[in-house]
Amino acid sequence: MDYILNFEKLDKNSLPIVGGKNASLGEMIKADIRVPPGFAVTTDSYLLFITDGGIKDKIIEYVSDLNPDDVAALNQASDDVQKIIKQTTIPEPVVKAITEGYSQLCNRCAVEVIPVAVRSSATAEDLPTASFAGQQDTYLWVQGADQVIAHVQSCWASLYTPRAIAYRIKNKFPHEKVLISVGIQKMVNSKAAGVMFTLNPTDGDISKVVIEGSWGLGETVVSGSVNPDKFVVDKVMLEINERTISSKHIECVYDLEQGKVIDADVAADMQCTCCLADDEIKALVKAAKNIENHYGRPMDIEWAIDKDILFPDNMFIVQARPETVWSQRKTESVIGAKSGRQLLMEQAMKRIKIP
Repeated sequence: MDYILNFEKLDKNSLPIVGGKNASLGEMIKADIRVPPGFAVTTDSYLLFITDGGIKDKIIEYVSDLNPDDVAALNQASDDVQKIIKQTTIPEPVVKAITEGYSQLCNRCAVEVIPVAVRSSATAEDLPTASFAGQQDTYLWVQGADQVIAHVQSCWASLYTPRAIAYRIKNKFPHEKVLISVGIQKMVNSKAAGVMFTLNPTDGDISKVVIEGSWGLGETVVSGSVNPDKFVVDKVMLEINERTISSKHIECVYDLEQGKVIDADVAADMQCTCCLADDEIKALVKAAKNIENHYGRPMDIEWAIDKDILFPDNMFIVQARPETVWSQRKTESVIGAKSGRQLLMEQAMKRIKIP
């Protein structure tokens, strides 16, 4: 039984034991996409935890027969379940495995106490037909084995947030069938970060890659707390068709004095400065195209650029999941009767001058 697995050992077939998010990271590593190193705490760890702790049946009892529209009942059930998860002792084999995995990651990165992101990865998450993204918790800049273990337990508890419970009920996902893994991933000390889509999320145009980014860690973009810079790029020619530079007043950064991630004011001279250079934009588009080609479908991707590493080795992909809005609509509603390949080739040919 594997309680942890390094990302390099994972692929799309690993989803039942490491969840969608972690399986995707392993899949991208196999496709030579630059991903920060790390490991997954497997669903076997979670199963041992709820079984040995004697809380498995009690959890299901709390969430059975709930009305997803009854907010008060959902909140109460969520509070009850998260409380017993956080109060239950983690089995020693799991504690030992996580401690050893974190120590090995520190050695690999040549850092005594490596800062990591601790991200939930549910087995029903990041699927092509359903979007569970953001329903479980993520913790940034976690340092030390004890803190990693504590935040893993918090991620397990977040499988039963009110939103997650209601979503599973409405979409007929049995609670007992949805398990949770946790990813432990080296933090990217981001100068800029954000998201990108391998189609235009506004109109479904598959000939474009759309990038949104801002200063600091990507949480300000993902959470919508800042208006990001936006770039619409032609997939074939790598031309930047649209460039929107926003006023970015805050950035998510790690504060050394406080020892935590905070929202800080962006320096006045940087607020209206573009967060990405053109060569960085093109490098992101190339990565996005590689990811889309590997998966064979439009993708929703999170990226980060490390301020401590030189370009292009500082360009990292931290998450990738299937795009679930336009991808589920009929092709005709997006681009008419023409195939995506036809559309791309037409655009490319317009720019090719034949003597």
